[in-house]
Amino acid sequence: MREIQAFKAFQSRNYRLYFSGQSVSLIGTWMQRTAVYWLVYEKTGSSFMLGTAVFATQFPSFLLSILGGVVSDRYNRYRVLLLTQVASLVQALCVTGLILSGHYEVWHILTLSVVLGIINAFDVPARQAMVYDMVNNKEHVPNAIALNSSMVHLARLIGPALSGIVLENLGASVCFFINACSFLAVIASLLFMRLPVYKKTERLNNAITDLKNGFVYLKETPAISRVMLMLALISLLSLPYVTLLPVYAKEIYHGSAATFGYLNSFVGLGAIAGAFFLASLKPGTELKRILFVNTLLFGLGLLTFSHISSMPLAMPFLVLTGFGMMSQTTISNTLIQMAVVPAMRGRVISYYAMAFFGMQPIGSLLIGSLSHYVGAANTLLLQGAITLCIALAFMPFLRRRELKSSEKMKLEQLKERSVETTG
Repeated sequence: MREIQAFKAFQSRNYRLYFSGQSVSLIGTWMQRTAVYWLVYEKTGSSFMLGTAVFATQFPSFLLSILGGVVSDRYNRYRVLLLTQVASLVQALCVTGLILSGHYEVWHILTLSVVLGIINAFDVPARQAMVYDMVNNKEHVPNAIALNSSMVHLARLIGPALSGIVLENLGASVCFFINACSFLAVIASLLFMRLPVYKKTERLNNAITDLKNGFVYLKETPAISRVMLMLALISLLSLPYVTLLPVYAKEIYHGSAATFGYLNSFVGLGAIAGAFFLASLKPGTELKRILFVNTLLFGLGLLTFSHISSMPLAMPFLVLTGFGMMSQTTISNTLIQMAVVPAMRGRVISYYAMAFFGMQPIGSLLIGSLSHYVGAANTLLLQGAITLCIALAFMPFLRRRELKSSEKMKLEQLKERSVETTG
């Protein structure tokens, strides 16, 4: 029987386990995220405080993700990942207890969000780098990364919709408790994996030197640094549009928590379609060109969605936004993972985490403040225009042809040697 192109990464047992466990966990994560944003907006009625909630969750990742990358490169990634999942479970239980008590303020929620951000600073570099290790056939790595995105966005499709229903009928504490239970699935999947025995490598450098070497490597590898720069700009100026979705749900569409959940789910629907599209691509496809086209679609989606006051009419454009948006993380991650040398993988992934997670909280504060003065619709309109400008600015780089596989191999060998000499 002919192998299904879109699911070839599932040939690796460890990746199958990871995918199944993480799928359950991410649904819980999106339920908690939706509940946090809705609680903050319901309690304050402030778009600025929405931006602050995003900032509290993600800014610690910006500050500490480089350290997380060093930890990922220096220690057993499997154990690091197992520890961060247990810590995330405990954090979710703490939020559940806080909401159940009925005696809480917004700053309590924000403080626990900061704790989660610190955990994620160590979780993301280890988790992203381990995907490469879980796949036996390295030609399947791009497919595994695309499937990861489909998993994330499928959770974004299901999680917020479930969260909206649970929020209205059972309360926020149930959302947080479901998230806590969902971490058991990914912990179980990690425990059932069959990984090679970890061999501790001798470290010639201290952690500070490793940090410096990671930055020098990134600076001297334009194929990675330019992708990273584009992702950082998109994360700062475009992706924080999600901060304003509660405003659309409550003020523009005159809805409830369920409406907010549905808006997130329509974004997820577009993103999951885009993720499966990427997973089905044939080997050798020009990913940078697809990134260019999908960034244009992302900008057009934001432009058209921004001023449509009818929810049914606006939803197709929100789906288009989700379709274009998902390329930023998926293709950027793929291009970086395929270009980086193994010795630098954890540290480079930590810079990726900084560009993706670190810029969003700063952008959320900016977008929340701007919308306070010019309104949510005008803010989204401006974000759409900026997204188109970013795509056009990077067009010469994105339209440049990739190196042939033989040339890539020679370049990889040269990079390996340079890393060995600096390490």
